[in-house]
Amino acid sequence: MRTTIRQQLIEALSDADGKFLSGQALAEIIGCSRTAIWKHIEELRKDGFVLEAVRNKGYRIIGTPENMTENEILFGLETERFGRSVHYFDSLESTQKAAYQLAYDGAPEGTLVIAEEQTSGRGRLGRAWHSASGKGIWMSIIVRPDLPPQKAPQFTLITAVAVARAIEEVTEITPEIKWPNDLLIKGKKVVGILTELQAEADKISSLIIGIGMNVNHASDDFPVEVKKIASSLFIEKGEKISRAALIQSFLKNFEKYYSIYISDGFLPIRILWESYATSIGKQIKATTVTGEIVGVAVGISNEGVLKIEDEKGVIHNIYSADIEQF
Repeated sequence: MRTTIRQQLIEALSDADGKFLSGQALAEIIGCSRTAIWKHIEELRKDGFVLEAVRNKGYRIIGTPENMTENEILFGLETERFGRSVHYFDSLESTQKAAYQLAYDGAPEGTLVIAEEQTSGRGRLGRAWHSASGKGIWMSIIVRPDLPPQKAPQFTLITAVAVARAIEEVTEITPEIKWPNDLLIKGKKVVGILTELQAEADKISSLIIGIGMNVNHASDDFPVEVKKIASSLFIEKGEKISRAALIQSFLKNFEKYYSIYISDGFLPIRILWESYATSIGKQIKATTVTGEIVGVAVGISNEGVLKIEDEKGVIHNIYSADIEQF
């Protein structure tokens, strides 16, 4: 993957952990001229970074932009692959659509597409997703596991666990996961996940994982029809949340759990997922394309399938459904 001078500069200053790096040292680390370093330092300042420059010492970053930018996501990012290539937009019809095309064109695993707003955001089953400008996180990530297509649903659950951990780390709020793709706080939806597949007959070509997260919405930012069922981290925490910090934490955790999944299989992820699950052990109704099933949610299988035990003791495997908890 080609890394730009600006990305390398941000990484070098981040790794310096607040210490000064001279222009010459930065030029040697990155492999460019001191003039190029100076030009990119000025560009970072225009982007909102606060950089201190001291003669005979060099440069250090002492403040990051208030607004979410590609550079702020990269500054302090603790991953090897995920989020290292960022496609950032002020406005997009859909990050899923843009990421799908990038994946088709050969974009590397870990490529992140993120937008300040979506004009036609969508969730599961083609439902509209309200994506207000500057309030939430609207992003899609490209994953290329060397696995058969039937493993794809497991990645929705891996993603849910990574998002839950990110919310905990940044806000100290523990969300609940509602199978298969929602995260709730106090029963209200704050996150939706959409996983789409590009595949051959026996192998995944790419997964496009879309995440919509209500971060700094006030109640009045939601459409009337959504207010009763949706919330945001700002509403629940009572203070504004750094979107860049949430993205960085998600990427770090997703890379971690993805690696665990590849090395140890789905069981460790399943145990983590069930620890966050809102419905396990409770009476629920699953509405599928063929009808309704009522029973107790007893867990998920190693394929990520929801298991419901009805009043007769029969276990039903639920692959896709709308879930209502009693």
